[in-house]
Amino acid sequence: MDPNRLKGKNILITGAARGMGAVNAEHFAEQGGNVCLGDLDLDEAQSVADKINERGNGKAIAVKMDVTKREDNANAVAATVEAFGSINIGVFNAGLNKPRFFMDIDEPNWDLIMTVNTKGMWLGMQETARQMIAQGPEETPYKLINVGSVASRKPLVDVTVYCTSKYGCLALTHCGAIALAEHNITVNGYAPGVVKTPLWEQLDKDLVEIGFKEREGQAFDDLAEILALKKVSYPDDVKGTAAFLASHDSDYMTGQMIHIDGGWVIQ
Repeated sequence: MDPNRLKGKNILITGAARGMGAVNAEHFAEQGGNVCLGDLDLDEAQSVADKINERGNGKAIAVKMDVTKREDNANAVAATVEAFGSINIGVFNAGLNKPRFFMDIDEPNWDLIMTVNTKGMWLGMQETARQMIAQGPEETPYKLINVGSVASRKPLVDVTVYCTSKYGCLALTHCGAIALAEHNITVNGYAPGVVKTPLWEQLDKDLVEIGFKEREGQAFDDLAEILALKKVSYPDDVKGTAAFLASHDSDYMTGQMIHIDGGWVIQ
């Protein structure tokens, strides 16, 4: 790992208090990046930021952030600029899931998932890009990184709304890449499969609750059997691809969604 790979890069990560967001924040800082961790859970986000600052490579701050509110997105961008001088990279990681069978979906379920996962990503992209455009072009591209899901390629009837939200993430990545290219902003993303994070652990419990699985842990076991690699992943399996998309190594890429799914999408 190059401790200077992201040196001088100032990065906003949403949903950064735990799971992939926290691991990415630590990994980016280990490579010299300065990170603003945005999350509803400010105490947990601050705990991750404190850990980063104690290690002494990249710097970190934490901000309380509801991604569904434009003002919070704008404030998180402003906090990043105030702390570090500019913003170079936005990582839109915040998301949630609440399974329902197709005919059991109601409006509150639809609105919750779509508002956090899709509207929240759109607002974050827009407010971050607005600041990047105001800063003016740099020698290397600014970068927006969207956290998608294999669910945009694999229809799953027990999480229909989540699938829909992640199809929206894919569309935002494609459309954003075209719209923002003239401003030297690239838009890419990565699509995990089954990752042992708090989100997936809660989903595992919820699938038992709706009767789709008989016991906790069964969702992980059953899905592992589907995957070509026959095992689920952890946030550490994802962080390298996220760092690649944040680094100069991906400067000529835009509009791409990289799958990190253990071979699920090809099965």
